[in-house]
Amino acid sequence: MNSSTNLIFIILAFSLGAVLIWKKETVPAPMRRPMALLALLLIAFAFFLIVYSLVTLGT
Repeated sequence: MNSSTNLIFIILAFSLGAVLIWKKETVPAPMRRPMALLALLLIAFAFFLIVYSLVTLGT
């Protein structure tokens, strides 16, 4: 796997989560839940990529 694309994805996923937390009052009400679920899925996948890259670090 390309580590630079993984790093970019991880940074963007955590940034999206941070922006949603900081600006939750300005997000329209119908979009809050879908955007929160999407951010949660992306952050969970980012954690998976971090763990996977640590597991395969030596190989």
